[in-house]
Amino acid sequence: MTTQQLYQTPKELLEKFNKLTNEWMEGFGTNQSQEMLKQFTNAWNAIASQSAQDPQKWMDIITQYQQAQMQLWMNVMGAPMGGERKAVATPDPTDRRFSAKEWEENPVFDYLKQSYLLASNLLMQSAERAQLDDDNKRKLQFYTKYFIDAMSPTNFATTNPEVIKQVVETKGQSLLDGLKNLLGDLEKGRISMTDESAFKLGKNIAVTQGAVVYESDIMQVVQYKPTTETVLDKPIVIVPPCINKFYILDLQPDNSFIKYAVDQGNNVFVISWMNPDEKLSQLAWDDYVDKGVLKAFDVAKEVTGAKKINAVSWCVGGTILATALAVLHARKKQAIVNSATFFTTMLDFSDPGELGVFIDEMQFMQRESQLKHKGYLSGKDLATAFSMLRANDLIWSYVVNNYLKGQTPAPFDILYWNSDPTNLPAKMYTYYLRNMYLDNKLIEPDALTLCNAPINLRNIKTPSYFLSTIDDHIAPWKTTFTATELFSGPLEFVLGASGHIAGVINPASKNKRNYWMGGEKGKGAAHWLDTAQSQKGSWWNHWSQWLKAQGGEQVPAPKELGSKDYAVIEPAPGRYVAKRVD
Repeated sequence: MTTQQLYQTPKELLEKFNKLTNEWMEGFGTNQSQEMLKQFTNAWNAIASQSAQDPQKWMDIITQYQQAQMQLWMNVMGAPMGGERKAVATPDPTDRRFSAKEWEENPVFDYLKQSYLLASNLLMQSAERAQLDDDNKRKLQFYTKYFIDAMSPTNFATTNPEVIKQVVETKGQSLLDGLKNLLGDLEKGRISMTDESAFKLGKNIAVTQGAVVYESDIMQVVQYKPTTETVLDKPIVIVPPCINKFYILDLQPDNSFIKYAVDQGNNVFVISWMNPDEKLSQLAWDDYVDKGVLKAFDVAKEVTGAKKINAVSWCVGGTILATALAVLHARKKQAIVNSATFFTTMLDFSDPGELGVFIDEMQFMQRESQLKHKGYLSGKDLATAFSMLRANDLIWSYVVNNYLKGQTPAPFDILYWNSDPTNLPAKMYTYYLRNMYLDNKLIEPDALTLCNAPINLRNIKTPSYFLSTIDDHIAPWKTTFTATELFSGPLEFVLGASGHIAGVINPASKNKRNYWMGGEKGKGAAHWLDTAQSQKGSWWNHWSQWLKAQGGEQVPAPKELGSKDYAVIEPAPGRYVAKRVD
């Protein structure tokens, strides 16, 4: 039974709303929201202190703001009814919040819009002029932008002309529907971004045919059914990020990277990481390397009879793969990996980009203390943090459409995946933050020991392919580019258009966007891009050609999946990926 069926009357809706709101407020002090509020308050307290020490600098900003507000008021009041009003502030052309004609034609809404933009500019100027170190200034700018976005007049029913118009046209039903949507999301503990009832794993999403051939407490290994008569003798083993689910690489047949790799004549395996709870709190980074990546390599080799594999990874999956390659080198077994591919992977964490606002010594210590009791990092907390990085697109647009307009979000495969986060074990997660994001030890030779082996990325001689994306806000491409100076083997660096997800999931068949290749390495990221060649379309075909160039022979495709030692357990995509955090 749906929320809409349970609560039909306004009284029932309001009673349920009050109950859920109280429950949410009781948990407010235990989640990351309180820490974010503290970060924002501390940063602005620093500005207040600076303004007292140098009042003239801040008075200049405030005076400019007051003059602009006065000019705006005079323009609005002085314009004839229905006449043209000269704008004092205009939104960015890419800002879709103010696209309704009322924001231009109606003097009241035009004034609200421009007044908001002027106030936003005042706050951002204040943040930019603050005398803070780089880290604290980045936090101040981030949280100021987040506050500004939250306070937009588009986010409130009485100041959004589209919402008011819809309320009138529906005689209030849109607000009632919006309240029902809000109740449903409060029960789930997250904002609905898509119609989740439209998708079912294995039915209309993650549908590439295959089977689970191995499982443990940390992962399942899925083998996919070949679609060609022959396959390359070296199987592909995909190491996806453990902070997301692997089916981002297998959404629909027309945008599935896994299906593409299979159709290119490869025997493809993928790791499906367990969605851990408190029982798996002691899983460590070592386990993800040894019991995860290296075990998956062994499974793929045994099932296919191959002596070598081609590894493909994404994001933190690539970071895990890099440490696995270093472990293999220490064990003198690096030769089993014929090639390694890294999608949007950071190995050097000196500049983590926007994610850095959530990671510092104080926040780490607080989070570490919390995780000791809970045993795992909630996938919901991770999802919230990622959404905050693109708040207008991933938070406030849904607040307006779902709650104020009462609309049901449309089905969208990527947003369904984005709404299906996964937990992380406390031990593994805190190791990741401490040793990579905070201390950046991965790039230091022998600074880390994993699986009883010293980790030195400079010993990695495996031919490697690095794909980064130019608008990536999770793994900034100029940071990922430093990998070209860390490995000792041949390395191909390619830069795709778009961002962290869309830049990777860019099917060759659609021939969209572009990518850059062939730049001169050794003189920094900017020089590489200046000397690189832009190619039209997807980078997928370029990668496939590169992979084939790494050597191998065509052998008959297997008629059956699995083997005697690794028999089929269940159909793809398997049980592990179906476990949700809800």
